[in-house]
Amino acid sequence: MIPVGVEELRALGLGTLDGDGTVNGLQVDSRRVRPGDLFVAVGAGRDFVADARERGAVATLVPGDAHVALAAIAGLVRSRSFARVVGITGSTGKTSTKDILAALCAPVARTVAAEGSFNNEIGVPLTLGRLEPETELCIVELGMRGIGQIAALCSFVRPDVGVISAIGPVHLELVHTVDGVARAKAELVESLPPDGVAVVPNAPELEPHLRTDIDVRRVPPVDVDLTPDGAEVTFRDRRIRFNVGSRHQAQNALTALHAYEALGLPLDRAHEGAASVRLSRWRGEELPLRGGGFVVNDAYNANPTSMRAALEHLAERAPDRRRLAVLGEMAELGAAAERYHRELGALAGELGIEVVAVGDPARAYDARVWVPDADAAVELLRDLLGPGDAVLVKASRAAALEGIASALANEVRVSR
Repeated sequence: MIPVGVEELRALGLGTLDGDGTVNGLQVDSRRVRPGDLFVAVGAGRDFVADARERGAVATLVPGDAHVALAAIAGLVRSRSFARVVGITGSTGKTSTKDILAALCAPVARTVAAEGSFNNEIGVPLTLGRLEPETELCIVELGMRGIGQIAALCSFVRPDVGVISAIGPVHLELVHTVDGVARAKAELVESLPPDGVAVVPNAPELEPHLRTDIDVRRVPPVDVDLTPDGAEVTFRDRRIRFNVGSRHQAQNALTALHAYEALGLPLDRAHEGAASVRLSRWRGEELPLRGGGFVVNDAYNANPTSMRAALEHLAERAPDRRRLAVLGEMAELGAAAERYHRELGALAGELGIEVVAVGDPARAYDARVWVPDADAAVELLRDLLGPGDAVLVKASRAAALEGIASALANEVRVSR
């Protein structure tokens, strides 16, 4: 982290701050503390202040308001950085787009990128807390659950480039309509400086919420050739090969390329990072099954758009195999939840995919096979699967299906 004096932090009046010297890192988990770090006790973290000091924390903060404190610290670090900052949000694909853009940028610029899905009031400050004096690029992921949250994050992130990966039906319990989603996501574009660049999808719902006084670059549908070992994406006059295996990830790769270009980075070196993309866990991870089959673990999250993409990818990836989809609920869809689940269940049938629905909310898929939980799904599938079968596992995080794929591949139980 860009060094910050403890006395400077004390002057901010953020809570009970103990220690002295210079802070060189920011942590909220005492187990991750290294010598020189500042430990901010979020929630039950106040019980681990002593542990943080034993691990070498130069200072500890028990804040009056954790989110306010973290935002203030991150804003201070951001104000001292010369790095250009990219903010990424979207209804689907934001984490994968962040991962792909980070891979593209790393060979040509000193880059810091958000870990996993560190995209909320805690995760975003932790990303900015990794800025070093020599950092040239910082890629921040911005999540939202309602109106105003992205604007609040952007108040201290201060992005130079804003990327919206997609607009679709998510968080409808809070924003009610897809137009509400678009309005919330467009807060990122609203936060950009006059010389900022927005990279956005071709989404009609988004257009009324875009600024006309900045450079807005729209990402078209991807032109891609999929092969067993990757995806060859057309960008400008080039064909760039990525080591991602699905059409929707190729679309994310195209979005990342537009952001890469907006940063003014050399297109003739884009292939270097494209070949070494590492997606965050549970986002299309493919594991082999006995008998030559495979299981796709896409269980980090789900909404109607990403579920459709995953089902279509399974059909495209395994056209001549028996295909099964283990599906849990798509959460936070409000009054439209049952309709969306039934539509996706019907789509699976049209694609020739057998659905195993898991958990009470997943009954709405109207599948022939239903089980109550992840362990029951594993037990069923061990009897049901045959040699060469292809399996997709997908649900919102609330369904906790992420352990099913490894359980099938490794033959272990998944209970927590």
